[in-house]
Amino acid sequence: MFFSGDPSTRKRVDLGGRSSKERDRQKLLEQTRLERNKRNLLRQQNSAAIKIQKCFRGRKEVEAERSKVRENFLKTYGKRCHPVDRQCFGPDSDFLRQLLFFFNPTYTTDVSVLVETCRSLLEFVRDSGDIVSLFAGTEYASNPALVRCRVKKYVHACIRAVYGNRNKLRDQLFMESEKSCTSAILLLDAVTLLIDLRLPWACSTVTYLLQSNIYSLFREIVLIGKERSFPASNRVVSSFEHVLALITSHIGQSTCTCPSVDPKCCFPSQILTIPFLWRFFPHLKEVFASPSVSRHYFHQMTLCMKDHINVLPPDIAIDLPGYAILLGNLLEVVGPAFAQPESFTMAVDFATVATFLLKALPSLQSSNMGSKEMSEDDMVIDDEQTEKVLNLGLEQQITNAIDARFLLQLTTVLLGGFSPLNGSHSGQFDEKHVAAVSAVCAFLHATFNILPLERIMTVLAYRTELVPVLWNFMKQCHENQKWSSLSEQSPYLPADAPGWLLPLSVFCPVYKHMLMIVDNEEFYEQEKPLSLKDIRCLIVILRQETTVVIVRGSTAVIGLASVHIRSVSALWQLLWSNPTVPTNFGKSPTDIFAMKKHPLEFLQHRVCVVASELLSQLQDWNNRRQFTPPSEFHADGVNEYFISQAMMENTRANDILKQAPFLVPFTSRAKIFTSQLAAARERNGSSGLFARHRFRIRRDQILEDAFNQLNALSEEDLRGLIRVTFVNELGVEEAGIDGGGIFKDFMENITRAAFDVQYGLFKETADHLLYPNPGSGLIHDQHLQYFHFLGTILAKAMFEGILVDIPFATFFLSKLKQKYNYLNDLPSLDPELYRHLIFLKHYEGDVSDLELYFVIVNNEYGEQTEEELLPRGKSIRVTNENVITFIHLVANHRLNFQIRQQSSHFLRGFQQLIQREWIDMFNEHELQEHYVIDMFWEVVKSSSLENQRKFLKFVTGCSRGPLLGFKYLEPLFCIQRAGGNASDEALDRLPTSATCMNLLKFPPYRSKEQMEQKLLYAINADAGFDLS
Repeated sequence: MFFSGDPSTRKRVDLGGRSSKERDRQKLLEQTRLERNKRNLLRQQNSAAIKIQKCFRGRKEVEAERSKVRENFLKTYGKRCHPVDRQCFGPDSDFLRQLLFFFNPTYTTDVSVLVETCRSLLEFVRDSGDIVSLFAGTEYASNPALVRCRVKKYVHACIRAVYGNRNKLRDQLFMESEKSCTSAILLLDAVTLLIDLRLPWACSTVTYLLQSNIYSLFREIVLIGKERSFPASNRVVSSFEHVLALITSHIGQSTCTCPSVDPKCCFPSQILTIPFLWRFFPHLKEVFASPSVSRHYFHQMTLCMKDHINVLPPDIAIDLPGYAILLGNLLEVVGPAFAQPESFTMAVDFATVATFLLKALPSLQSSNMGSKEMSEDDMVIDDEQTEKVLNLGLEQQITNAIDARFLLQLTTVLLGGFSPLNGSHSGQFDEKHVAAVSAVCAFLHATFNILPLERIMTVLAYRTELVPVLWNFMKQCHENQKWSSLSEQSPYLPADAPGWLLPLSVFCPVYKHMLMIVDNEEFYEQEKPLSLKDIRCLIVILRQETTVVIVRGSTAVIGLASVHIRSVSALWQLLWSNPTVPTNFGKSPTDIFAMKKHPLEFLQHRVCVVASELLSQLQDWNNRRQFTPPSEFHADGVNEYFISQAMMENTRANDILKQAPFLVPFTSRAKIFTSQLAAARERNGSSGLFARHRFRIRRDQILEDAFNQLNALSEEDLRGLIRVTFVNELGVEEAGIDGGGIFKDFMENITRAAFDVQYGLFKETADHLLYPNPGSGLIHDQHLQYFHFLGTILAKAMFEGILVDIPFATFFLSKLKQKYNYLNDLPSLDPELYRHLIFLKHYEGDVSDLELYFVIVNNEYGEQTEEELLPRGKSIRVTNENVITFIHLVANHRLNFQIRQQSSHFLRGFQQLIQREWIDMFNEHELQEHYVIDMFWEVVKSSSLENQRKFLKFVTGCSRGPLLGFKYLEPLFCIQRAGGNASDEALDRLPTSATCMNLLKFPPYRSKEQMEQKLLYAINADAGFDLS
């Protein structure tokens, strides 16, 4: 055949390696499989259709049969059921059998018949009083199954009738039964009659109702009825409330044999998640608060609380989540339950439930009202992190319930059986003790992160035994190394978590709050609430565990739960050799979300924060009067490498310095501070030869000229080099070139003039220490601008490394660290007021008899003014219950409130040059020289030349100084505090010296006269080494 030009006739070759027969076989198999699947699907559809048809025909036939029975029933008894007698309720009668068979709550006729049946039932029982014989005949035991079946279905039908017509009957639901005989009341009264616990069918009936999810029907009924307003004083117990209370209380009875039901259908899930439940059902509240009932339901909730999201019904509204409603209702009812005897187990279960619910709460508006600023981290949050906002009424219900009385009850019930004086000598704690500590600490930790602390700390610190009981527990665990017993038995911690986390998270903030108002006599002399020996042990525990927390917060967490750190060097190695991840949790919505997402990490961080704060406060007490060596607060191993690392942000050393500066010795922190200042001066050219600005200062108006010229400089210019030219009283510039010496003279003169009490900006305490004058505004119109200027002057002196001799009061120096002052700081300001407050604190009589009110009188330059310490304070009398608050407010007014504006402006000026992070490295006592040092140099300067030579020989062994000056004295001259605390015995000692080290050992004398007398006696005694 010739080529036709059509390429389609060319033979095709399959390069796949398979023949056409094989392809046809695979296609045939696939087609067969698809056809088989189609036939199976068709059979399933036919089978399903047959079942549906069967069900439909069955339902249709049943409904037809019900209609037939209903028609015959109505012919026999009528809609009013007039021929009904007692025999109709008996086991042999068809009356109930027929009624229960055809009853449908959506049929008005059926409901009317059921209502009339209930009316007849109530009349028969009222006449004879025997309900058992009415349903069972002569003998209940002959046919109990039939009777139980009829009764439970009859009761269920009555409740279905109310539920199905809840919109029509809602005005009748909360009416008192004795005053009305409406349909709803007749139906509910019949239910009340038939579920009495004394009846033989009570348990089977209640079980049937619970398995029929009766509480979900009750929930819908209540939510419909809640729309109707009720007066707040309405104490009427309605028929519906009677039914609800009977079914609720039935489960908690000892004779109850009802099996457990699905948690989704139980009373707590369906009823306790109704907002403000007890406002509508006060009688139900009393029933629930009974010991047996509350114990049962609290234990039931503990078993499923971790899965509360899957157990609770859908939220009613966005701002009314079910778990928050449940918490509010539980908190409101648990107080009366705590008042019952033997409520320890119930309290543990409650604390468990409440802790999980508190952790689920969003941040409360009331706890965040004071902080309107939001950081950049808080502003950028994803959808998952966005928090809900609670309904304001629900939030108030929760916050108002956690009041002083509630906290006192909870801690008393849980910890009241454990005396602070009795410890476990074997180191073993029984399960009850561990459960109590675990429960109360977990609940309070969750509460601290939700509610404002000032509302709850005072009662925990002063009206409970929380601090001594927790301390006894922690001390025993520490001494016997039994911390693991808490984490192993606690439901709030993983088994491998450190057991000290929960106790420290509660103990530290409460004890810290207690120390705020403890007076010096209580702390040092009476040793309350903890002895000084116990405090020394506490410092060891806090220092060790705080470091472990910082280590466990690292990216590579190591198992330290059972590590016992024996020395500070071991502690420092753990802290310094492990990387840390800095965290900044707080109470913002972002932080609350982080707490929920990473609860263990958040707990570890909180312990680190509160333990560091407590250690810092204990260090302050130790600075006032030494009860332990300062080195107990320090860590070994701080070297030049650490110092270099600490100067850089986002390093481990820098994090340690911010979190726990007391771990670093003072000399090391001073080196870091000096290096930071030098680096800042280098960046701003302050150490150069050429000045940016020159001041012309008149010596007779130095303060005014400096104020006008310095305020004109920007913050950047303040950091630069400044040179000064003085102008004498004749208006002529003084000779000399300022190479730094004239500027130092200028700084010394201006600080002497500005901080002079005669100028009116500052006042002196009895110890001649300076603090802002509360009445400075009466003297200077621009007093606040001058305080800003003086803050800048002091900062400039520190920035340039110029030492200024300004003896500030400690409570004012704390303002540079933005800290509050408390009662123990008051003696330095007003010793007389302090004595009066201490007398009031320990007054054994009725404080209200003293006729004190929450008012304080200010007396500035002869003008007396009254200020209220609280809103409407003039009408609030000081009583035994609020006297601690009064003392705290008085101390706060004098130490913080009166000087708040002056201190704030001083701080703003100070922080123009000195960063807050630099000052936070030091406590108030470290920010300036000790008053003893100041007095010492005054005594030396006022001494005669002969006595100065004798002193030099007394200290160094030679009456002459080094040839090139004391800078070259080897070793350098040093003064060491001697005599421990400032007791009378210590102050009676003479100064001693160690000439080989050029060291003067000096007791902390209280007055310049006493110091001069003791020093002159020592240097003139010629006692040789007898005084060494």
